[in-house]
Amino acid sequence: MFSPVCEVLLKVIEEGTGSIKGDADSAYETITTFEFVFVLRLEKEILGITDLLCQALQRKSQDICNALRLVTSTKVLLQKMKNERWDDLLSCVTTFCQKRKIEIPDLSSSYSSRGARARKEHSNHTLEHHYRVDIFNEAINCQLMELDHRFNDNSMEFLNLSATLDPNNANEHFQSGDVCNLAQKYYPEDFNDYEKEILKTQLLHYEVDVIQHAYYKQLKSISELCQWLIKSS
Repeated sequence: MFSPVCEVLLKVIEEGTGSIKGDADSAYETITTFEFVFVLRLEKEILGITDLLCQALQRKSQDICNALRLVTSTKVLLQKMKNERWDDLLSCVTTFCQKRKIEIPDLSSSYSSRGARARKEHSNHTLEHHYRVDIFNEAINCQLMELDHRFNDNSMEFLNLSATLDPNNANEHFQSGDVCNLAQKYYPEDFNDYEKEILKTQLLHYEVDVIQHAYYKQLKSISELCQWLIKSS
């Protein structure tokens, strides 16, 4: 896609007039820089890692256990990218720029920010530090922080406890204690002391009656389970 876009912009620059020609020239100048290619490639790599998790979270028929595994694996892969894949990314960007005759800066040179104010500031950082620390590491850290925020310890515990109700886990041993903990910790106002006490016995019946039901084994999500239980109650 990169080359065709450049061709279109060059065509507009050559044949266009007025502001359209100016906009095309500005766009072409921007996308044919090392920094643009670097950021674009970095985004592609990060999105490639997070895509499966994003897709899983958007499904109506959600497999909680699968989502939990994807949260963990996504964090691990992002951290691994940060620790191990800087050289690979830099090599990929450099090769891309060489093929398209895009100027590659000397990463060992001193980095200076853009703008009037920046011109008055002196930086001890190199260009490599800027790309690796300020862009590469920071972008990955933002993704990890977002995952930690959305899936903190409480959220992960809630999902783990809820997973025992997921029909997708029908082949595993039913953990009635997880349901009791779920009610006790996350729904304290929805159950009085008596209801919490009889819940243990009710779950014993649930394990023998509901989970062994032929229709239960056809269910694909907690949502479908709730709808079925309401209809059959």
